[in-house]
Amino acid sequence: MRRWWRLAQKNPSGVLLLAQLAAILAYPFIGVTTAGRMAIGVLGMLIVLIAVWAVRSTPALTWVALLLGLPALVFTVWEALAPDNATVIVVSAVFHVPFYLYVSYAMIRYLFEDRQVTSDELLATGAAFTVVAWAFAYVFAAVQAVWPGSFAGTSGGDVRTWFELLFASFANLTGVGLSDVVPVLPHARSVVMVEQVTGVLYIALVISRLVGLTVTAGTRRSRVGE
Repeated sequence: MRRWWRLAQKNPSGVLLLAQLAAILAYPFIGVTTAGRMAIGVLGMLIVLIAVWAVRSTPALTWVALLLGLPALVFTVWEALAPDNATVIVVSAVFHVPFYLYVSYAMIRYLFEDRQVTSDELLATGAAFTVVAWAFAYVFAAVQAVWPGSFAGTSGGDVRTWFELLFASFANLTGVGLSDVVPVLPHARSVVMVEQVTGVLYIALVISRLVGLTVTAGTRRSRVGE
């Protein structure tokens, strides 16, 4: 246990990435009932706490994360109890979206801090990406709450589930376009286009820098070996 704890302390971004992926894998099993939504709410609380922990490991200001994260923590539980309350969904997004975007910003700042690529920085690349996808899923949920019918899907009806919106967020951010959830109203299409541009910029600015630093480090080691 001590070994795993030390590894987690050394790689907080990896812990956040694993928590995000665990939530995605767990949702189909436990997110369809009231008890399941409560469990997902608790898992969401843990993800928020882990995100704050990851931000604490960067030069970013901790109080900003706490200022946004604590209310988001409360609304994570509230949403689990009242998944159909439009007001709760919108207010929850008001706190969750800037919080997750701030966590992503903190991780990217962490990546750009030096010219060495550590294992945690590699994991932070993936964690920051999933956090952005989570943020846009909350944006989609808020848009749907304000303008019902914003997203259409093969399951029918005017309301998409949280998991459907998260799936659509990942599909648009990665640029694969593989999604049965599509924006049909102007406001939904606007935020989707913003997310698509964000995904392209992430690859162009963050991934390209990481690849460049990795190649440069490899070239430097080769020259030293000669």
